Amino acid sequence: MNPTTPEAVADGEKTTDRTTEEANAGTDRVSAENPEQRDRDETGPGADALDQEITDAADGPDEPDDTDEVSSGRLAAASAAVVSAGLGVVALTGAWSGRVAAERETLIGQIKTSSGGSAAQQINEIYGDAWHATALVNGLFGLLALLVGTYVLVRPAFGAPARQPQAGWVRAVARGGIALGALGVLISVAMYFDLIVALPTTAG
Repeated sequence: MNPTTPEAVADGEKTTDRTTEEANAGTDRVSAENPEQRDRDETGPGADALDQEITDAADGPDEPDDTDEVSSGRLAAASAAVVSAGLGVVALTGAWSGRVAAERETLIGQIKTSSGGSAAQQINEIYGDAWHATALVNGLFGLLALLVGTYVLVRPAFGAPARQPQAGWVRAVARGGIALGALGVLISVAMYFDLIVALPTTAG
């Protein structure tokens, strides 16, 4: 094995330096000819990802699956279902409007019978009319509950089909409102025609 002389080592180092300088010169020449490549080299590999993010931001956010109109329709259906259930409860328990109507009929009956009248007439004017007014008001609330609940259930069948079905809890609440409304109407009809509790009668 021949020993390496200092002159050979020096010649090798000069050759390596010359090769490195030529490679750097070629890279600089390519960068000067292609500015985009030079910018990419200077900024590093993360520049492409940053450019993509900027492009996506310029294009705008993705459009939502549901338009504002569809979202408003769903909100309206949910609100109507809750209103239907509330009206059904009022139809069964009564409302202040029913009490006001009953008190008005009672006052009118007292005025009519103030100058005299038979016992049957007093019962009918003072008690019967007030009872019937309460039943009528409660029946109207029950009918409204029926109509609103039915509207919520049949609405998806009309218009453009939605991408997503109606929420289950909305249908359940609407059905509950329909059931309460139907029961309220049934009880009100029975009250109005004195089928549940008949008016008092006089002896003889």
